[in-house]
Amino acid sequence: MSFFTPIISGIEPCHKILETDSYLSFLEKKPIKAGHCLVLPKLETDFIFDLEEAELSGLMNMARQVARAIRDSIPCKKVAMAVLGLEVRHAHIHLVPVDSAAELNFTAARLIFSEAEFEDTARRIRAAL
Repeated sequence: MSFFTPIISGIEPCHKILETDSYLSFLEKKPIKAGHCLVLPKLETDFIFDLEEAELSGLMNMARQVARAIRDSIPCKKVAMAVLGLEVRHAHIHLVPVDSAAELNFTAARLIFSEAEFEDTARRIRAAL
């Protein structure tokens, strides 16, 4: 079972941004910046490049939709994309609104937001979809 399985199954709550039968996007619980989202396939696959071509394409299409919504709802110059997969053995994409490359620092202290702040951020991004 992957770290994301309880989130995918609805057992663990998340601030959902977008969901299809095959993919899910939600706000990162320990974000680098407000609006930091994850996009993942529901199929448990450790290495993103082990996804079949159609699955990888579908994942990237959802990431594009969410990135555009982040760009349109969260003040930023760009939406950075990162694929690490070192801590969680389930392929996923990080989408982070940034104003500089230095902001895409996964070793920096993560931000803490209240439930109300998370819900407001999720609502703004969803509204931009």
